[in-house]
Amino acid sequence: MIASPFYKLIYFDEFSATPKYQQLANSIIKAIEDGKLQVDDMLPSINELSFQFEICRDTAEKGYKYLKNQGIIGSVPGKGYFIKNVDVNRTIKIFLIVNKLSPHKKIIYDSLVETLGDKAAVDFYIYNNDLALFRKLLENSKTDYHYYVVLPHFIEGGDTAHKIINTLPKERLILLDKIIPGVTGNFGAVYENFEKDIFDSLEQALPHLAKYHTIKLIFPENSYYPDEIVHGFISFCQEYTFNYKVVHDITDEPINAGEVFINLMDNDLVVLIERLVESHFEVGKDVGVISYNETPLKKIILNGITTISTDFEAMGVETARIILENQLRHVHVPFSLTLRSSL
Repeated sequence: MIASPFYKLIYFDEFSATPKYQQLANSIIKAIEDGKLQVDDMLPSINELSFQFEICRDTAEKGYKYLKNQGIIGSVPGKGYFIKNVDVNRTIKIFLIVNKLSPHKKIIYDSLVETLGDKAAVDFYIYNNDLALFRKLLENSKTDYHYYVVLPHFIEGGDTAHKIINTLPKERLILLDKIIPGVTGNFGAVYENFEKDIFDSLEQALPHLAKYHTIKLIFPENSYYPDEIVHGFISFCQEYTFNYKVVHDITDEPINAGEVFINLMDNDLVVLIERLVESHFEVGKDVGVISYNETPLKKIILNGITTISTDFEAMGVETARIILENQLRHVHVPFSLTLRSSL
């Protein structure tokens, strides 16, 4: 099969977490915006696309269905697909890069995409907390994006991340979840104030914490979690005269009556619960448990686990509003405390 010039207009980025059907649709929309596709231009069949790009038929069909629902392409039985409308209202192109794929990042992505609606095309990348991969993905960006939405958490090298971020045009930059020191200029941000938010949340829980004498924060070494969480935790304990400890490994940490444990990672929560069950402590009476980041299961486990969490859906919505309104600003999304029987 001989490749037609059309195939030069389609680009699939194997590093992108954006579904391939969406990459196909985005490529066709960009070709229309660039004047390379006109009304009545014929498109390859689903079988031809599948063969040429080694993608499954369902992917090609889903990409065409998306464009058809947008009124951009049409089809004629026996003839195939064609460009029906070139009035695509100049789609906003967004480069979204996050540190890892998790249920909370999916909530941010889903609320961002839902709020933007059909006004934007989002290319989604994951760098796995790796600064080198973060740099590579930004440097290899082939599209002239209207906005770069960057969620910056790194296990190593995070103190130099601002140098990479500063290479981006600030009028197109939105920092998500965390503001990085050293990033200069007028940029947008939807962020958590980790030090203040953890302090304020624990302060709200003070009447329930009063029956305990010691609070332990499980904060793994070589973690991407911000040190500001530790600073806010220590400030709270000193302010309200609690004994406290920052624990790096819960597997061999002594557990005593009168202690409260705050976990950040769900893996540590599993280990903690197993040890509490084995020790026959009554959770919420002998030992308290607070977990970072709300999930549906935490409403059920141990008759309900108290959580400290930000509103991830609001983060996606606020980011979308900055983009749609084209007004850079800083929006603080604070933690909230959900009290349950574990405290």
